[in-house]
Amino acid sequence: MARKASWGVLSVAKIGWEKVIPAMQKGALSSVDAIASRDLARAREWAGKLGIRKAYGSYEELLKDPEIDAIYNPLPNELHVPWSIKALEAGKHVLCEKPIAMNSAEAKKLADAAKASGKNCAEAFMVRFHPQWRRARDIVRSGEIGPVRSIQTFFSYYLMDPTNIRNIAPGGGALYDIGCYAILTARFIMEADPTRIVSTIDWDPNFKTDRLVGALAEFPGARHLTFTVSTQSNVYQRVVIVGEKGRIEVEVPFNAPTDRSTRIRIDDGRDLFGAGARVEEFPMVDQYTLQGDAFSKAILEKAKFEFDAGDAVVNMRVIEAAFRSGKSGAWEKV
Repeated sequence: MARKASWGVLSVAKIGWEKVIPAMQKGALSSVDAIASRDLARAREWAGKLGIRKAYGSYEELLKDPEIDAIYNPLPNELHVPWSIKALEAGKHVLCEKPIAMNSAEAKKLADAAKASGKNCAEAFMVRFHPQWRRARDIVRSGEIGPVRSIQTFFSYYLMDPTNIRNIAPGGGALYDIGCYAILTARFIMEADPTRIVSTIDWDPNFKTDRLVGALAEFPGARHLTFTVSTQSNVYQRVVIVGEKGRIEVEVPFNAPTDRSTRIRIDDGRDLFGAGARVEEFPMVDQYTLQGDAFSKAILEKAKFEFDAGDAVVNMRVIEAAFRSGKSGAWEKV
């Protein structure tokens, strides 16, 4: 049997035990061998539930484990950078949940630490590994829909639980939690970075988090991303990529299901009723499994991962500019 990359998990966060860890355990190249919590009993509980061999009562103990190649970091947003840096300094590769930092200065500090360590460090945007997004980018590259002029993204859910981390400042809110996906996928498709952004933000008076954000980001070549993200609206998500000769609609762009196929719709726009449309369907996959194995492959091959921490710095700069614009009411440079 080929060797798998050995992973350790910092914390028993819900995103880890609910989605990422079970998905990585299905991977051909990934083995989740340790989990840590500041409460040893909780670490042992979740290690037992998930079939993980080792449980640690502190993050420091896990980082000292010489058998662990890489760390998955799903800690609260404000703890991403300090613990990711500690993991890098301990000689571990790091896959860190999004958003990777609270601001671009923090992200840059992490990127510098990754470079100094010689280890891979990346932001966990699993969507980049789903076949529907790879195919959408291939279609754009082929020129089938012509040069992309605009991308429209809507991503929302309704969450009023005050104890949920997404509703707790300073790391919660719509931009940090889901606006990052709108920005990231537009950069992925356009293969460029926005130069400026203007936004409007509605803040929850009790949670002190941004609950509704609308923004317009300008990319080089007079191309645009318009997006709306909300933590207090009906659940919905959709991305439309509009070119000069056609468009691509991604039906379930972010929370792609693992129990059914996904679809994208390509339309040449010959009329408003879809006469020129075709649908491409993709088999059931788990994008978290694909992400884990892609990262593990880079580790095992001693190669550079496709997306590094520098990419995360750019995404944070756009988020920062959106927050600034929400306060100034004006365009802000990225």
